[in-house]
Amino acid sequence: MYRFCRNFVFRVEVRKRRGTLAPSRIQPEDIIVEKRPISPEGHRKLQQELDQLVRVERPKILKEIEIALGHGDLSENAEYTYAKEKHSLLETRIRDLQARLAACEVINLESRPKPDRIVFGCSVTIEDLETSEQKVYTLLGQDEADIGKGIISVSSPLGRALIGKQTADVVEVKTPEGLREFEVIDFC
Repeated sequence: MYRFCRNFVFRVEVRKRRGTLAPSRIQPEDIIVEKRPISPEGHRKLQQELDQLVRVERPKILKEIEIALGHGDLSENAEYTYAKEKHSLLETRIRDLQARLAACEVINLESRPKPDRIVFGCSVTIEDLETSEQKVYTLLGQDEADIGKGIISVSSPLGRALIGKQTADVVEVKTPEGLREFEVIDFC
C-alpha cells in the first residue's frame, strides 16, 4: 500500500493480524523518497530561497513576535496573532524547501554528451498534429517548471510522453480537451 504526502511517497506494508488488515509500524527502510531531477541552477535557486527565509525572514518575524508580546494582553493582541500566523507559514515553507532539497538529484547538463533520445534538460521542438502549431519546450524538474518560459516538468504528461523519444516520433498526450498528438521535430 502506498500513502502520498506532499512530494513523497511512503510505502506501508500491511500485515494480517487476527483476520484483519492493519498497517505495520513504519520502519525507516519502508520510506521511499522519490528522487526529483533538478538542474544545478534550479537547485541553487531553491537553496538561495531557503537561505533567505532562514537567515533574513525568520529573525524578522521572531522580532515582530517579540515586539507584539510587549504590547500586553495576548488574548486581544491582533499583532501577536498575525505574527504567529506568519511564523507558522514561514516554518511550513522552510520545511517544504528542506524536503524538496533533500529529494533532489542534481543533474549536470553541461557534462553530459549529446543524447540520441530526449532526456532531462533537452530543448524539444514539437508540432501539434491537429493545429500544425510548433512549440519549443525545455524538460526540467518539477521545481523549475514555468510554462510561460517554455519550461515543462519531466513528470508532466507531455514531459513523460517525450522522454526517450527521437526526432519524427509521434506522442499521444491525454489533455483536458482529449487525446492530442504531437510530432517531435527536433531536440538538443
